[in-house]
Amino acid sequence: FIFNIYNLPLKHLSILIFIMIAHGSAFPVAKLALNNSVPPILMASLRMGLVCLILVPFWKFKLPEKKYLKSLVFFSFSMGVFVYAFMNLSLFNSSIIAPIILGSQLAIPFGILASALILNENISKNKWILIFTSFLGITIIFFDPKLTENYLGLFFGLAQVYSRQLKDLPTSMINASTGLFGFIILLIVSFFLEGNVIYNFTQINYDSWLLISYQAIIVSLCAHLLMFYLYKFYTVGRIFPFYSLFPIFGIIL
Repeated sequence: FIFNIYNLPLKHLSILIFIMIAHGSAFPVAKLALNNSVPPILMASLRMGLVCLILVPFWKFKLPEKKYLKSLVFFSFSMGVFVYAFMNLSLFNSSIIAPIILGSQLAIPFGILASALILNENISKNKWILIFTSFLGITIIFFDPKLTENYLGLFFGLAQVYSRQLKDLPTSMINASTGLFGFIILLIVSFFLEGNVIYNFTQINYDSWLLISYQAIIVSLCAHLLMFYLYKFYTVGRIFPFYSLFPIFGIIL
């Protein structure tokens, strides 16, 4: 990890720090909105809807080349649907957020492992040892019987791998399609699992809208767009270990 820092330009290192702060802040901000009685799946849907709405003028509903379509669909489902749904459900079902923030670190070993299997990235022997110890350590710290069905780390790790395959696509297209997938699918899920969507929507107050907008603009737009920018220069195995920093900011906040 220290070796990685010393070989990054200051510009890229500054971008990474911003991304980690943004991702870390996403957890307490989401918890505040959930404490205001916003249904978790509906909140994830609205977050994705805002992302899509903001990016539509830049995306203009253009379709990618056929060779990118599969990866784009997988990324959109992994990030736009599963990551935010499991994140919000975990926060909703937990009285404290620290275990969830720490548990999300499973995304690092999952992501590096997936990059080796899917992208054929070269993973050194030392990194394999770190992957194993990460799985073991995080599982011990994170274990909570109420949260055993949380797959946030798995899908977040997979999303980073698919995003690497999309590095040549416009970031507006990637994030807009993710927002569209997430908004529509999660809205349907919310209808069936959380009840009257229209009533729940009308009950969201001004403060909650500000919190949802923060998640959409700062985290889902700014942080993710910058991460796609970095993946144009670096592999998943090089960048993803930096995600070990965001729990520090999340727990502090």
